[in-house]
Amino acid sequence: MKLCVIPARGGSQRIPRKNIRPFCGRPILAYSIAAALETGLFDRVMVSTDDAEIAAVARAHGAEVPFLRPAELADAHTGTNAVVKQAILWHRDAGLEVDYACCIYATAPFVQPRYLREGHGRLLESGKAFVFSVTSFPFPIQRAIRLNPCGEVEALHPEYRATRSQDLEPAYHDAAQFYWGRATAFLEDAVLFSPASLAVILPRHLVQDIDTEEDWRRAELMYRAWREGGE
Repeated sequence: MKLCVIPARGGSQRIPRKNIRPFCGRPILAYSIAAALETGLFDRVMVSTDDAEIAAVARAHGAEVPFLRPAELADAHTGTNAVVKQAILWHRDAGLEVDYACCIYATAPFVQPRYLREGHGRLLESGKAFVFSVTSFPFPIQRAIRLNPCGEVEALHPEYRATRSQDLEPAYHDAAQFYWGRATAFLEDAVLFSPASLAVILPRHLVQDIDTEEDWRRAELMYRAWREGGE
């Protein structure tokens, strides 16, 4: 089976209750559920949570919550892979073999079915362990600077100070939207940021990490502008 796992624990700290906080009129979790369902790829779209209120919101928007996540996997230090692995093993214990899993973050309102389908296709065609979303840095990372203890500016990579930006290698970062993987890769803790993975490149206007109130406000402004402007 193909399993979608949306992690949404109840104890978010920097933005309290952020996984069900209204985002442009809907609980933010609802966007990830809707995108997953729209793909038509999954045998089950489930939310992994330890929180009864989040579970109720998830079910109201079409996801399944077949169990509540155990407390030992619901603290601030639990990684994504551990949550997906636990979901795969739970299904295995229930007699349901998972072949492929896709983790979609609960706070990813820009996630689009077409990119989820692209990731799925690339995973099947490539034989790789993972395919996940990335986007490009808006400025060459080789030209990054830092401030020393005296507040003075230093180049992180002095060897590139005189290199034209167009001559520098593009760099990418995790877009924090989705992670397709073979069930065996999740179970074996395969390394995500490695040649075992391929990337789906997203446009920068569809990527915004949401960890602070400032991030949230920026994401809502970006989302409204995107929806008003069309694709």
